[in-house]
Amino acid sequence: MEVSKRSIVAMRTKLKQASLLWVLGFGQACCLHRVVILCVRSRKLLIRTGQCFLLNGFIFLGSLFVLKSVVIPSLEWILPDQCSENSCQELSLFGGILKFYSSLRAGLIQLFYIFWFYPLYVFSFVLSSIWYNDIAKLGFDAMRDPEPSSVEPSKQSDTLTLENKGQTERLSGLLRLVIVIGEQVYSILLLIFFFLEVSAVGFIPFVGKALNFLLLSWMYAYYCFEYKWNFSEVSLGNRLIFFESNWAFFAGFGSPCVLGIFFVSPLVSNGIMAILFPLFVLAATGSSAEQVISNQKRKWGSSELGRLPVFFTANSLSLWVLSFMPEESQERTQDKKVL
Repeated sequence: MEVSKRSIVAMRTKLKQASLLWVLGFGQACCLHRVVILCVRSRKLLIRTGQCFLLNGFIFLGSLFVLKSVVIPSLEWILPDQCSENSCQELSLFGGILKFYSSLRAGLIQLFYIFWFYPLYVFSFVLSSIWYNDIAKLGFDAMRDPEPSSVEPSKQSDTLTLENKGQTERLSGLLRLVIVIGEQVYSILLLIFFFLEVSAVGFIPFVGKALNFLLLSWMYAYYCFEYKWNFSEVSLGNRLIFFESNWAFFAGFGSPCVLGIFFVSPLVSNGIMAILFPLFVLAATGSSAEQVISNQKRKWGSSELGRLPVFFTANSLSLWVLSFMPEESQERTQDKKVL
């Protein structure tokens, strides 16, 4: 009986800690005033962010709005698939005309998608991916600006950076290059498999949507912080350990991003995400997540939430794919994975 009571108390404690870290992560993501301050510091950052809004907000989502509000209603008026009672009596012998109108209208809409939306989507995706890196780099440089501001500076002496610098200083140039390339290959595989996992869980009955929301939150949170960790030269192994050890915080950080896209159609969600993502990248760049989490854990003392293997499935599949690489490259890559 006492054992069960202790288990319940321990579970309540863990739940309280997870909830508090989730709220802290959510709050860090919503500190979008950092975006304004960073844009004020860097004119290049302001221009690049504005270009991202113009492409994805005005052009992409604007085109979608024109299609839904102007093009489709106009085609429905010009090529109707229904008719009034009097017209139907006159066209009773020509019922195939309405079917032809319907097929023609659907074909014209598909042509609009094929020759405009899909190329525009690919173009915006590629260009935005390049711009995201520029935005993160400019934001990271602005954070190192010595001028005082209300943005919390990202301490270069934080634990993650120090641990990684101690490792990288001992690496020769060639070996370091090999390891960096191996980490990039592994990271790409990891995120691809994790994305497939996110898509697959959505088909699970009853709990699929909830799991999809949670995994999407983790995925976008990792994306946002990955830019900062790259520029801070944090090793991939340390990133994953830190992320999985503070899974509740990152679930909270990614939630506002997912809330903006979760209840709309895929095409609209892609456009909205392309607008919101750079804002949350800058929020992650300007945040002091390590310090916030460390301060909170210091209050808890020896009681910690524990590590959750968020990337276990994706990691296993990635290592399986890497097993087909030459043995030397495989060993060098796996030496950096602390999972």
